[in-house]
Amino acid sequence: MSDSSPSLSAVTRYAEVPGRRLAYRSIGSGRPIVLCVRFRGTMDSWDPLFLDSLAARGLQVIVFDYSGLGLSSGEPTYNPASLARDAIDLIAALGLERVVIGGWSVGGIAAQIVLAQSPQLVSHAVLIATTPPGPLARSGEQLFYTLAKRDNGFEDFVGLFFEPSSPASREAAARSAGRIAQRSDPSPAVPHEWARQQLGDGPRNPMFPSDAVLQALKHTTIPVLHLGADHDIAFPVENWYALNGQLPTLHLVTFPRTGHGPQLEYPEAAAGHIASFLAIPTATKENP
Repeated sequence: MSDSSPSLSAVTRYAEVPGRRLAYRSIGSGRPIVLCVRFRGTMDSWDPLFLDSLAARGLQVIVFDYSGLGLSSGEPTYNPASLARDAIDLIAALGLERVVIGGWSVGGIAAQIVLAQSPQLVSHAVLIATTPPGPLARSGEQLFYTLAKRDNGFEDFVGLFFEPSSPASREAAARSAGRIAQRSDPSPAVPHEWARQQLGDGPRNPMFPSDAVLQALKHTTIPVLHLGADHDIAFPVENWYALNGQLPTLHLVTFPRTGHGPQLEYPEAAAGHIASFLAIPTATKENP
């Protein structure tokens, strides 16, 4: 795959933003999609086949490391507002206009904040395995906190992002891990000793207590897609279905037999769903 993968050969570049330097990579050309990564993730936590599949569908895919993590300078934090600020500053530094804002897990929370705070920058929002704001119908599982706090091997990778009881899901995990490992100069991993101090002891309800963002989602004209899984131990997909009828632009896609990384198990299908979703025009206030 490495000989023909644009994402594996993409050069790491740097954007100067206020007070820090953000590392990023750009894959493909066309409509820009800016992707905010998961907890403990870096640019190299995205499956290369997922990124390449998005680029093959006419998107300029931009991934980056949060401030102070991976190859970016600055003060590290998992405050979602700071993660959203990184995305907003990167969009400005690259001179992009309206982008597709995307995010996985805590990155999906950051993407929702970008939509709420800077809707003029956003044409569509693509949320992957994340939580909505406000009270939850179903909390996550303690297992996620156990696994997310320690140094992870392959079995933890399966437990966190796939469905361990499914042979097919385990095989997909092996393929995804193999693709991710092919990057010859990966961004430095986020230290788990530091990350565990940011996580908390267990699931909370709500996980994302922001009425302002919830109200923004209830009144936005920007199309929103959530790509979820039927067994997400961090952010159960049921919480998005509980908002059916309340979020006027929300589209839901749920993949079977997988966990907190549905785009890892279904990289090409996930990219296909995203590309189809982006064909939906952004409504205006005059033409909702």
